[in-house]
Amino acid sequence: MSKPLTLEALRARIDELDADLLRLAAERAGLAETIAAAKAAAGEGGVFALRPAREAQLLRRLLTMPHAGAGPALVVRIWREFISDSLSRQGPFHLACWGGRDPARIIELARFRFGAAPLMVAAAKPDQAIAAAKIPGGVGVLALEPENAWWGRLLAEPRVRVFAALPCLHAWGSLSALAVAQVLVEPSGGDETFWVTDAPQPAAAVEDALGRCGLPGRMVAQAGGLKLFALAGFVQEDDSRLTTAPGDLKGVIGAAPTPLDV
Repeated sequence: MSKPLTLEALRARIDELDADLLRLAAERAGLAETIAAAKAAAGEGGVFALRPAREAQLLRRLLTMPHAGAGPALVVRIWREFISDSLSRQGPFHLACWGGRDPARIIELARFRFGAAPLMVAAAKPDQAIAAAKIPGGVGVLALEPENAWWGRLLAEPRVRVFAALPCLHAWGSLSALAVAQVLVEPSGGDETFWVTDAPQPAAAVEDALGRCGLPGRMVAQAGGLKLFALAGFVQEDDSRLTTAPGDLKGVIGAAPTPLDV
């Protein structure tokens, strides 16, 4: 039986691993700069490089690999920082957060999701966060509040889409905010679609009607005569099943990957 490593030996091994991690992180960052240069040469410089579906697929793949000593939260936080740094090297990247009644919590969730690289500003009103999402490289992070139906305004903003639900891990709490931007929203293989309706029926009745349409979902917010539902799966805006769903003013406002630790 081999002798246990001494405390000094364990610390020495950590030092070795730290050096390896730093070398690999530097190599990864260098590749991001090379990608940015290649995009600039191809005339794609300055284009927002955010690809939510690809990020979710990457993180899910990592979480399927052996990582017994590193829980999902550690894996996700580390790679979110890598992704954040890479995005910031490839073009503009900035956040505007409207935190509602608990701004500190929403800012915390925004940093968990988007890392430390992007500049972050606090928005006094939801409209300011949505406006920031229209600027190149802009992301708006907005709290889900019972008295504010900011998400209903996205029905009139066809280019600004919901692409992320925060937090992205169940371990970090229940759904508290959505992120919006002018980005391509694609299926990641495990998604929820966000759909707004002015249907006057109780939430349970709307959920039953959606189920009969083949669109199981749940209400996640309600305000100002509007209801916001999360539909299971990736549902496109022109899905014929939505034509018979309840409501006159209604529509898809985006989609987001489901929590990564499920």
